[in-house]
Amino acid sequence: MKYFKFLIVICFLGMLFSCGGDDDICESGEGTPRMKVAFKSLESGKAVTLDSLYVAVDYGSGKVQLGKLQKIDSRLIPLRVDDSPFTDVYFRFEDKGVESHVRVNYTTKTQYVSPGCGIKKTYENLSSELIQSNPVQQLEAGQNQIENEDKTNLFLLF
Repeated sequence: MKYFKFLIVICFLGMLFSCGGDDDICESGEGTPRMKVAFKSLESGKAVTLDSLYVAVDYGSGKVQLGKLQKIDSRLIPLRVDDSPFTDVYFRFEDKGVESHVRVNYTTKTQYVSPGCGIKKTYENLSSELIQSNPVQQLEAGQNQIENEDKTNLFLLF
C-alpha cells in the first residue's frame, strides 16, 4: 500500500510538471497573414462600401467558396500556403452571377514562430492581374508585401 501511494504521488507530480505553457496556442496574429482587399469607385477613385460580395479562391484543388459578406468596405482573403507562386481569386455580386477572375502573384518566405504555430509564411513582391473583368473593372496595387493584416494589399475598382 505504501508503494501504491508513492506511485500515485509520482504520477500526479509528473502530470503537473508535464503541462505546457501557453506556447501551444497560436494567438495574437502569429499565423500566416491574409491578403486585405478594399474597394473603390472607378469614376471617383474613392473608397466604397459594397452591398454584398461573394469570394471564391482556388487553392489548387478547385474553387473554395469563402461565402458572402454584406455591407463591407474590405475583405481578408487567405492565400495559398503551398509552393505555388500565385493564387486565383474570384469575385461576384450575386450567388449565381458573373464573376471576375484575379490572379495574385507573389514570392513567399517562411519563418518559424513557435511549436504551437509552426511555420508562418509571409508574401512579398505582390502583383495582380485581372483575367476576367466583369464586375471588377480594374485593379490598383496597395502594399506589395503581406506581413500582417493591417494594410490594404489590393484595391478592386468597380
